Amino acid sequence: MIRKSLISLIHVAASIQRWNDHIRPWNGFSELDKQAHKMVYAYVLAKCEGEGNYDPLKLLEGGIFEFLHRIVLTDIKPPVYHLLMKEKGEQINAWVLDELKGRLEGLKGDFYSKMRRYFSEAEYAEKEKQILKAAHYYATDWEFEVIYPQNKHTYDIEQVKLEVENGLARCNTFDGFSKFAENDDLKKFLSLIGKLRYQQRWSRAVRTPQTSVMGHMLVVAIMSYLASLECDACEKRLINNFFGGLFHDLPEVLTRDIVSPVKNSVKGLDHIIKDIEDEQMCRVIFPLVTEEIRKDLEFYTQDEFISKVTVSGKVERVTSDEINASYNNNEFLPIDGEIIRGCDHLSAYLETFLSIKYGINSEQIQEGYHNLFQQYENRVIGSVDFGQLFDYFRI
Repeated sequence: MIRKSLISLIHVAASIQRWNDHIRPWNGFSELDKQAHKMVYAYVLAKCEGEGNYDPLKLLEGGIFEFLHRIVLTDIKPPVYHLLMKEKGEQINAWVLDELKGRLEGLKGDFYSKMRRYFSEAEYAEKEKQILKAAHYYATDWEFEVIYPQNKHTYDIEQVKLEVENGLARCNTFDGFSKFAENDDLKKFLSLIGKLRYQQRWSRAVRTPQTSVMGHMLVVAIMSYLASLECDACEKRLINNFFGGLFHDLPEVLTRDIVSPVKNSVKGLDHIIKDIEDEQMCRVIFPLVTEEIRKDLEFYTQDEFISKVTVSGKVERVTSDEINASYNNNEFLPIDGEIIRGCDHLSAYLETFLSIKYGINSEQIQEGYHNLFQQYENRVIGSVDFGQLFDYFRI
């Protein structure tokens, strides 16, 4: 069972500001955005490491574990955080797990016991931890490159620069790290993805806390994974639903977030916009990535809200109920576009709910809140009770 307290905790990351003792852009530097960017880096670094040399399920689960761990410890400055973990890491991890226990117990897939193993057993997910550590430093380095020119006269900024550089250098512990470091096109891809941290959600509405497209993508990815646990999903289905959620809005880095009222204002306009997105992906994104990553991104971004399986090498459209009944097996490479869409709308619903709770109550926010609730009232998708998830946050 996915608890209300866990969903609420995930959204806390949008209010945790990074580099808040430095001059920085007014948006794009929340902990939620950083963690989202980190997971895209982790995906690419893992692909550079090569299939069979890492466990993609342990990678995404480790990313979620570290994300929740970081939220509990809020915005401790990195040097202090690393010192604390070095001196008292075992005790801090035990405290964090205890703080999260009530929110996580009851999740299927042995989620809580896996998280406990992740932070207590050094050999558990060892390669995946290395990849995630490198992804963390790359995402931090991306941020630092943005703020450094404005902070050259800030006390100790050169020491911070050295710490980021040294931290990144220490991550050269797996083959994929050096392969990525030598690939300028993949670096450009990750830098381009970073622009999603600046693209504001609900651009027509005053709202708080403000969230970016990048942060929203991670929320959808995590919620899609948690919802998949409720379906007793097979391993490939868990992986596809997470990364399908993580990349579902990727084309918006090229077109920006076109709000639903605009898409729906003219019949057929949404299809035209989709064609433009596909053309832009082929022209701008795909030349920067490897063939393997290109195939993944096509799979995740084309018909992203349609549930699909692969039968005899051919992708077929199905429903999530049909996946539960007949295709919940690794050989079919199932992905629940319907569940990802439900989590996409749940994330949007939470964004309106939080804004209303904070007292920002515009007509657009009210309309979005009520329309989304009515759309999912008493609705079940692939054995996931979205009606209950939406009902958690009724005002």
